[in-house]
Amino acid sequence: MPSSVRGPGPRTPRPTPIGRADSGPFVSRRAPGTRRSSGAGLSVEQRGRRNRWGLVVLVALLVLVVGRLVVLQGIDGAAYASAAEQDRLRTIPLAAIRGQILDRDGNPLAYTVDASKVVADPTVVRDPARTALALTTLLDVPVPELTEKLTDDSRYVVLATQLVPETADAVEALELAGVYLRDDPVRLYPVGAVGGQVVGFVGSEGAGLAGIEQVFEEQLSGTAGQRTVEVGSGGHPIPSGIDEVTEAVDGRDVTLTLDQDLQFVTDERLAQACADGATTRASAVVLEVATGRVVALGSCPGYDPGSYSTTDPGLLGNPVVSDVFEPGSIMKAATLAAAIEEGHATPDRVMTVDGHIEAGDRVVTDAHDHDPIDWTVTGVLAKSSNVGTIMLAREVGDEKLEEYLRAFGIGEETGIELPGESGGIFQDSADWSAIRAANVAIGQGVAMTTLQMASMYQAIANGGVRVEPRIVQSVTGADGRPAAPAEPARTRVVSESTAEQVAYMLEAVVGPGGTAPLAQVEGFRVAGKTGTAQRANPECNCYAGGGYVTTFVGFAPADDPQYVVAVDLERPTSSAEGGQVAAPVFADVMRAALMADGVVPSGTARPEFRLTGAP
Repeated sequence: MPSSVRGPGPRTPRPTPIGRADSGPFVSRRAPGTRRSSGAGLSVEQRGRRNRWGLVVLVALLVLVVGRLVVLQGIDGAAYASAAEQDRLRTIPLAAIRGQILDRDGNPLAYTVDASKVVADPTVVRDPARTALALTTLLDVPVPELTEKLTDDSRYVVLATQLVPETADAVEALELAGVYLRDDPVRLYPVGAVGGQVVGFVGSEGAGLAGIEQVFEEQLSGTAGQRTVEVGSGGHPIPSGIDEVTEAVDGRDVTLTLDQDLQFVTDERLAQACADGATTRASAVVLEVATGRVVALGSCPGYDPGSYSTTDPGLLGNPVVSDVFEPGSIMKAATLAAAIEEGHATPDRVMTVDGHIEAGDRVVTDAHDHDPIDWTVTGVLAKSSNVGTIMLAREVGDEKLEEYLRAFGIGEETGIELPGESGGIFQDSADWSAIRAANVAIGQGVAMTTLQMASMYQAIANGGVRVEPRIVQSVTGADGRPAAPAEPARTRVVSESTAEQVAYMLEAVVGPGGTAPLAQVEGFRVAGKTGTAQRANPECNCYAGGGYVTTFVGFAPADDPQYVVAVDLERPTSSAEGGQVAAPVFADVMRAALMADGVVPSGTARPEFRLTGAP
């Protein structure tokens, strides 16, 4: 039976299963026994559980993000906004205008004007070179110097100080990034050195460092204010931003008892004295007799408060209240006042006075030793007899004499409103040796200031009542009205009768036969006393080679005292006496005081004085 044989011919291709090796290079081959990816082979329950956990994680992340946004936007939003605002806020101090210092007629001795300083924060300055170029003409500072400051590593540099308002406005109009204006008031002293030692000065920080400026710092300085302002990136205020101001409270004015014109005359006359080649220091005080008010006070050399920084520091004090010296014979008026008050003397009592007197193991002489002379007590004072004064002091006694001298203010501060006052040097009588007791009576072995010297004679001129000297007339109160300080203490030193007798004898000093005819003031009766005391030599702590301190203190008119003038001159190389060099200075200053105040010339003639026992 014939077999059926299929011959060659076209074959029908069989489909290739997916995943087979011959499926081509783009189909992966999975080894037997491996798991499928993407959840292939997972049950529906397993896939559902996995999806649920994924959703939980997603929701948790979403909740965390939303919660943080809620905290930032809702809860902490205000704090972050406030912090950002605070970062933009700047607090700028506002200076108070310092109060004026005025003379008794309201003329300014010191006042303050508005001014500004230019400062910069180099970290904010965008272009130092261009900024320096823009400022150089206005500030009158070279470009290289400004550029160096504007590239400094600090956050605060000062580019210029004490700019007048017009210049400050021009700088502000430039609106330079990192450049700002700050208050920088300028203290001015319009009359320069006139009264400079009284007025004092303020330092670079604006605080008083001497004189009235120092003592009345609290009243003069006022209270600073401040401005809180919101600034932009350049450091300048944002027009619509925060701008809050606490206004400064300006300082209060202090009015002195000084008369500016008389102070000028006094300072000028002292300068003339210092120019004589022998006087190294000259001081003067003018007091109103009835009130103790200081009308003029100064010394030579003085200083200009506006130039204190270039002045020798040794000249920045006030010698009138701080420097002490042995007053010499001007003390004799106080010694004789004690003798009269205690009943041991009258102006006409006659004393036999030798040319010398023993004091312990020492001998004290008059200016020139002489044979015994019959002098009246007036003559003892007019001739400035050391021996006669010591004789009367011994009748008074050491303890009682000390009591009177302390009542005259010796050894005590006057309490004047000036810094650095000295109370002088005055030993208790219990410690006096015989020579010390003799010396104190004639103005040696005791030291005082020029102001104390004037105060002692003010008591005699004022009928025996000493009024503590004062130099402040008023201080402006918070209500803008001037308020006078408390009344100075008044001390009855001697009776009015005793004061009149001493004043009578002091007038003889200036008259014929006295030691100070050069102290006379034409048209006025003058009473006063000369003094010539040895000056301690600082090189040896002894008197040898120290020269002299010459003084004159007096008042006028003698028949109706209005002013006391005290003058002392330090003369290390001179032996001239007070009547020769100090009395003329006194006369010039007293004349100016009387004429400026319109004091009527004396209506009575000077008395005739009996100086000796001869009829």
